[in-house]
Amino acid sequence: MGSRGLLSRIADGNGTLAPPGDVVESIAEHLRNLLNTRRGESVAAPAYGILDLNDIVHSYPSAIPRMTQSIRTAIQDYEPRLKNVVVQYSADPADPTALRFDISAQLATRDRRGTVRFHTQVHPGGRVELW
Repeated sequence: MGSRGLLSRIADGNGTLAPPGDVVESIAEHLRNLLNTRRGESVAAPAYGILDLNDIVHSYPSAIPRMTQSIRTAIQDYEPRLKNVVVQYSADPADPTALRFDISAQLATRDRRGTVRFHTQVHPGGRVELW
């Protein structure tokens, strides 16, 4: 499997594979798209994305396990370059209403192995920031 999708390589104009160093950034970009898509928004793949957090945030903090599971399931189902995905809610003592999740996983690529970590924050309106 290439380190980036076909459309990404075509967009570069040269059709060559990205160097292995770009794998983590490619995964991060895909996760940004995945976590900012709500289930049912994609006609081609209705299960692509996560729950609409605005629909369940009214039951905060009891909704945190559902949010965590939704993020984990989406990554496991739609990001094949990651395995052993762990998503944990990360409480912010300065802002107890902030929704932050830490993601850690093992790279499952031929070119590169190891653990990767990403951090997310859910903003008002449901937009998810990932770094």
